[in-house]
Amino acid sequence: MDNATFRYSVLLMEGLKIPPQSNHLAFIFLLIAYIFIMIFNIGILIQITIEKSLHEPMYILFCQLPLNDVMGATLIIPRMLKDILTDPSERYITHMECFTQAFFQHLYGTNAHTILIVMAFDRYVAICNPLRYTSIMTNRMVVKLSAGAWGVSFVMVGILIGLTARLSQCRSVIQNHMCDNPSLFKLSCENVMINNIYGLTFTVVLLTSSMGSVLITYLRIAMICIKSKNKATNSKAIKTCSTHLTVYLIMLISGFVPVILHRFPENPEGRKLSAVLFYIIPCSLNPLIYGLQSKVIRQKIFKCSTKINSM
Repeated sequence: MDNATFRYSVLLMEGLKIPPQSNHLAFIFLLIAYIFIMIFNIGILIQITIEKSLHEPMYILFCQLPLNDVMGATLIIPRMLKDILTDPSERYITHMECFTQAFFQHLYGTNAHTILIVMAFDRYVAICNPLRYTSIMTNRMVVKLSAGAWGVSFVMVGILIGLTARLSQCRSVIQNHMCDNPSLFKLSCENVMINNIYGLTFTVVLLTSSMGSVLITYLRIAMICIKSKNKATNSKAIKTCSTHLTVYLIMLISGFVPVILHRFPENPEGRKLSAVLFYIIPCSLNPLIYGLQSKVIRQKIFKCSTKINSM
């Protein structure tokens, strides 16, 4: 099988080890989750696009989040749905498809951090420098911040996957439920020290920048709120910041659980399941948290729901 696999540039995906009697139940659960994610995230994007009152920096920057969620879910869940209904011995994937999936899988995770860093900066300017907010958060600045969030992620992930693409391969089985960088460089029998060093540096820089910037931002905001005696301003600050912080913590916890479970190789299926939930939980909750927090979006959603029910 190995010779044929290498000859036709095809790899075998191990996938999730689901009991045959539970295949259809798992398929239905993932399908419902995917439909939910697509409807709500695309709905939020459309709502912000057509509603002029939402053409503000905060909501324009937030658009990056559902866009990233749609990308991540679309590149992972449909492939998993296909694999669930496919015999484990026939879960083949081409090298190109596998590297593409790995690239966008890491791009999704990295974007989740960079986008939330940019959104934290927006909240910092709005609360700590309210009089200068409109002059700082101009349309040009919003475009720069958005492009920077995606550009930094693209370059960092491009180097990560590029280092793995240069390696020759001596194995043909992806021992995971999806393609990612560690699964790909484990196919090689070459020295992967450079990959490990860059991967570790990548992770440390990303998490340090993300957690550090969010922590500093919220400490500054907390100090401003403590010094301020304007209850209305403090209430608004708490409301908008709690939304961003909730989304950030959900993303952080969902991302840390699979990393922690990597330390327990005796439970590979638990690690795989937690990695799947990383694409389901944040992608499902983000539009609900931000959508329900915004009065305008909430009213539009209820109005659309009323029209659908009446029809």
